[in-house]
Amino acid sequence: MTRCPLSTFLDEGRITQRIAQLADELLPRLRSDPIVIGVMKGGFMFTADLVRALSRLGVAPRIDFMTVASYGSATASSGSVKILLDHDVDLHDQQVLLVDDIIDSGHTFHALQRHLINKGVAELISIVLLDKPSRRQVPVTLDAVGFEVPDLFFVGYGMDHAGNHRELPCIAWIPS
Repeated sequence: MTRCPLSTFLDEGRITQRIAQLADELLPRLRSDPIVIGVMKGGFMFTADLVRALSRLGVAPRIDFMTVASYGSATASSGSVKILLDHDVDLHDQQVLLVDDIIDSGHTFHALQRHLINKGVAELISIVLLDKPSRRQVPVTLDAVGFEVPDLFFVGYGMDHAGNHRELPCIAWIPS
């Protein structure tokens, strides 16, 4: 495993272990072919690893992505959510897994949930790797959470600060 050069919060092994557990926990609820919507850019690693873990359990999800903006170069959400790239698949009457890296204020995730529900999904299952409940400003429903975390700014494993550190296999924190 690669060493994390910053203040490590979660190492690669712990992340991998928890994703396998999440897949096991989700399995009884899933159809054989759910649609997974990963939230870019931060959620790309988590989405890929979760899809692989589900595949090992016999689930064959269809995969798509959405890109949203709410942070810019800041370390806190602006509260304004803009969909930059919408999904391409028809979600009407489908079971959809919405997968994101972190939920902080809840603004982004709440907007995404509303957006997908308005598309007529049959069931929306919301999954985040990191949850910061102490920062919540908007109520959201979460069906699965990897880790509940304190109010720190996290990077690595897809998450960035001003475009840096996404490539790290660990999750680290940096001063905000």
